[in-house]
Amino acid sequence: MADADTLHVQLCYALPRQSVLLELDVKHGSTLEEVIQRSGLLANYPDINLSTNKIGVYGKLKPLDTQVRVGDRIEIYRPLQADPMESRRRRAQHKTRSK
Repeated sequence: MADADTLHVQLCYALPRQSVLLELDVKHGSTLEEVIQRSGLLANYPDINLSTNKIGVYGKLKPLDTQVRVGDRIEIYRPLQADPMESRRRRAQHKTRSK
């Protein structure tokens, strides 16, 4: 439970068949990077690379030096497997061919 010197945040990372949601109490003034480093998540998921994976808070991209606030949900995003525009194009072509 958070006290006067700490604040409560969530850290989440989703994989295709698994998702991780950690509840953490961290020091005021902690950055996104510090929270992620201290969480232990990187040791369990070595595929996370903070120099390439994008990080956000409630769906909005943020730099790693952003200070966390009470109740933040820190999200670590994986790279896209397919270009969304290309996928849409393929679906549209398939739909027109099947008519």
